[in-house]
Order: sequence, then structure tokens, then C-alpha cells
Amino acid sequence: MKDSAEASSLATEAYGIVRRRIVRGRVGLGQVISRRKIAAELGMSFLPVSIALLRLEFEGLLESRPRAGTRVRIPSPDDVRGHYVVREALEVQAAKLFAQVATPRERSELKQLAARVDALAEVPGDRGPFVASHQKLHRRIAECTRCHALSATIEQTNVLASMWFCVARQPSSGDPKRRHEDLIEVLSHGTVEEAATAMRGHIAHGLKHTMEVLEPYFRLRKASGRTFSRTKSEPLGELRDFKIAGEVE
Repeated sequence: MKDSAEASSLATEAYGIVRRRIVRGRVGLGQVISRRKIAAELGMSFLPVSIALLRLEFEGLLESRPRAGTRVRIPSPDDVRGHYVVREALEVQAAKLFAQVATPRERSELKQLAARVDALAEVPGDRGPFVASHQKLHRRIAECTRCHALSATIEQTNVLASMWFCVARQPSSGDPKRRHEDLIEVLSHGTVEEAATAMRGHIAHGLKHTMEVLEPYFRLRKASGRTFSRTKSEPLGELRDFKIAGEVE
């Protein structure tokens, strides 16, 4: 029982560390994951690491193929479109409820957060801060609906979108400068239907941009067939800077 509990605890630790690396873009789409190297870095046996990676695979963050190994999952175009169908349904509902029940203080908080997201969207290079703030904005919209089930589902769904957003290393030239501020303005002061329409347009824009930035990965997925290819720009056989020290939630 003690050994089983310890393995479960170690698996949870490994899961949390690898998941954060993936979601924050520190381990890129298509990057091969080595159980041996993760276990060595974390001072664990293969068992808890394997359990952690299986959980991440079940959540859609990783994919494995026989005799090819495990890598961060590259989505197909249909995967992305399907994700956004679900996301639109959830986020539009959240927008409608937010317009009905959010308090003045919450609306003010969201306006400030939206301004930060739009400012970070203009910063080139590491997209981590933008992705984290963007995810927080949509999480707070959902939390302000007072519907825990909706909030929890949106949080889970947005993990994949966060991974994909990290791919874009440069701001999108076609993005309005106040895209998120304008959205929150409508959600805070518009009617329920206006809030729904604004969120629907916001999600449609996100889908278009995501399809554009993932196009090279779609080609890589198609070309790799039943094997996992390595890109020229990344050392895909290992996790970059994979250290326990300094990890934060």
C-alpha cells in the first residue's frame, strides 16, 4: 500500500511538471518525450513517469505510436475545428451568463485584465505571458457566471488552445489592438444577445488565426505518417531546461 501511494504521488508530481511545460510552450508541438530522460531528471523510476504520460495522452496533450515513441500531440485540421465548435458553445454560454450576473467589481476587474492581455499580445518572442493572461481572462469570465460545471469545462477545454497559441512567436498583424478590451466592453454593457454575438466573433477569429499558425504542423503531421519526425529547429529527443527547481503553479 505504501509503495502504491508513493508511486501515485510521484506520478502526480511528474504529471504536473510535464503538463506545465507543455501548456506554456516550453516543450513544443511534435517534440519527442523521453521517459528515460524525464525519470533521470526527476530521480524517479519509469513507473510513475509512464503513469503521468498516459494521463497526458488521455487528455490529448501527448500521442504515442508503436516503435516510434511519445511526443507532444500535433493536431489535425479537423481536431482544431472540432475543438473550436465545442469552445464556441461553452464560451458563448459563459458570455451570456456573464452579461446577466457579473457584479460591477467583476466587470471592472475583467476590463483591467483584458487591457493587459491586449498589451501582451503586442509583445514578440516568448508568448508564455500572453497565453497565461489570455487563459486567465477566459477563466475569470467563466467563473463570474457562478456555474461551476461550465467554468471547470471551459478551463479543461482551453488547455489545448493554450498549447496552440504558444506556437505563434510573433503578434498577429491582423488582430485589432483592443480585441479583448472591446469584447469585455460588450459583455459588461451590452445585452445578452450582443454579448453572445461578440463572443462568437471572438472565437471565430481565434479559429482563423490558430489554423494559420498551425499550418506548418499540419504538414509535418501528414508527412510523418506512422513515425515521428524531428524538426531542424528543436532538439526533440529531450525536454529543454527540465528542472524541478523554479517550477511554479
